[in-house]
Amino acid sequence: MGNGILKGKRGIIFGALDEKSIAWKVAEACHAEGATFTLTNAPVAMRFGSLQKLGEQVGAEIIPADATSMDDLEQLITQSMDILGGKIDFILHSIGMSVNVRKKKAYTDLKHEWMSKTFDVSAMSFHKVMQTAYNLDCMNDYGSILALTYIAAQRVFPDYSEMAESKALLESFARSFGYHFGVKKNVRVNTISQSPTMTTAGSGVKGFDQFFDYSDKMSPLGNASAEDCAQYVAMMFSDYTRMVTMQNLFHDGGFSHMGMNPTLLEDQA
Repeated sequence: MGNGILKGKRGIIFGALDEKSIAWKVAEACHAEGATFTLTNAPVAMRFGSLQKLGEQVGAEIIPADATSMDDLEQLITQSMDILGGKIDFILHSIGMSVNVRKKKAYTDLKHEWMSKTFDVSAMSFHKVMQTAYNLDCMNDYGSILALTYIAAQRVFPDYSEMAESKALLESFARSFGYHFGVKKNVRVNTISQSPTMTTAGSGVKGFDQFFDYSDKMSPLGNASAEDCAQYVAMMFSDYTRMVTMQNLFHDGGFSHMGMNPTLLEDQA
């Protein structure tokens, strides 16, 4: 049971695919805290997931939309306001995809047309979502827009490939659009840099299982779970964080500030 910190708030959640998705956990957490919202994912992704089950569970309508299409986004936001009965209080962007990673292409031998697709889906879509929301004036005062990111935006993780540059671009969009949204609309924009998480997408990265264990041992608190991340997102959607904007917020058990954990050396002894 939640504490009602999102009672009366309306939102849109992008990217829930199955029970492993962080966006799925966010939907459950927001529902428990009293929010109403719509769910959306790309039509092709919905064919492989179980979004209908989540919609029934949390009482949310599902609106298929391609987040790279301005027309789809305008229709999504307009329909969401009609369904929810007013302007939006929160938006979660939980979208990421790299064909190069899926095809296990080496970073030094990437297909650049695939890279362009990665940037469009994983980063530019965030700008498109915000631009559409901004132009439609769909956000309530002190609304909250969030995107999920990863520390590879600041540090080198070789097997994360061009998703690292995509996350860096995503975080830059949050800062830049955060300024414009704050000045003109009193809306806050942030990114959450989450621990490695056992999602369907994350587990597709080469060597993910080994790195998950490494990160868990390096972090003083261990890896943050998808459920923990969902609670953090719900707090960021609430009025308790109404003056936090243009930030990249690490939710990683302390990994981002560690240099070395002696536990890792002990394991090799």
